Amino acid sequence: MFKMKVMNLFHISTYETRDQQKQDIRMPSPQISFEVFPPRNVDAAFTLWDTAQALAPLAPRFFSVTYGAGGTTRDLTHDAAHVLRRSSGLPVAAHLTCVGASKAETLETAQKFASVGVTDIVALRGDPLNGADHFTPHPDGFADSCALIEALADTGTFNIRVGAYPESHPEATDMAANIDWLKAKFAAGADEAITQFFFEPETFLRFRDACAAAGIDKFITPGILPILNWNAARKFALRCGTSVPAWLDDSFTAAIRDDRHDLLATALCTEMCDTLLREGVENLHFYTLNRADLTRDVCRALGVTPQSRLSDVA
Repeated sequence: MFKMKVMNLFHISTYETRDQQKQDIRMPSPQISFEVFPPRNVDAAFTLWDTAQALAPLAPRFFSVTYGAGGTTRDLTHDAAHVLRRSSGLPVAAHLTCVGASKAETLETAQKFASVGVTDIVALRGDPLNGADHFTPHPDGFADSCALIEALADTGTFNIRVGAYPESHPEATDMAANIDWLKAKFAAGADEAITQFFFEPETFLRFRDACAAAGIDKFITPGILPILNWNAARKFALRCGTSVPAWLDDSFTAAIRDDRHDLLATALCTEMCDTLLREGVENLHFYTLNRADLTRDVCRALGVTPQSRLSDVA
């Protein structure tokens, strides 16, 4: 038995009342956004383009483009963000970290983004270099994400998004300290937070309520990971401190055995998003891993339909 009821993606159950059906019809579609990563070779570039071409017609609020550890994809991120912005006509948010660069170099990178029309930044501290246990700032760099956020805000150029951790950052002493740090990011000038992914909607809802109780009144957008490969997603979750429920592990073990992995992934992701929307969540941010199909299927099941073709806005 699954802990979560797998919802029917194709029709409204005949056991629902007419009032429930009307409520479903009236529920507005969410505002969505998508994360992609910069390509490292020609084949990956075509994959990214195909992903953007498939998802741009869903009219996302923005695409975000990740930034490799230590700035290893700095130029690739810039180029991908530029091309995506120019070709789609949609807002693009470029990731920017404090790792491996001076303050001057980091702000220069931000201005390069702005010069090509990318004025949305996802400001992050970044992971420690070379697999180190702790983050060590560059001798002339920003000490932490709050310092970076404040410097970006002082320019008056950028809309700033930041990371948030519904199960607490691995380096936080406790959940209260984790929320205090998020509050400090907003005080430094952040406009919105996007969370690490999670596997159960209650994880985000408890975090949202705790943030509200702490006086945080800005948007906290849940990060959603459509599960393209359970084994890979599970390993990544364990590395970044995301809890893996036993029921979910058992469900995917059975689904993989029965060759129903994708069906289960679509159903569970859709139901989790549906629960979040019914609890008042307005925005969803999807970690696409540069693959469009599963994310697109979930969005359509939630009532997000194509608004135009990519060629119409290019």
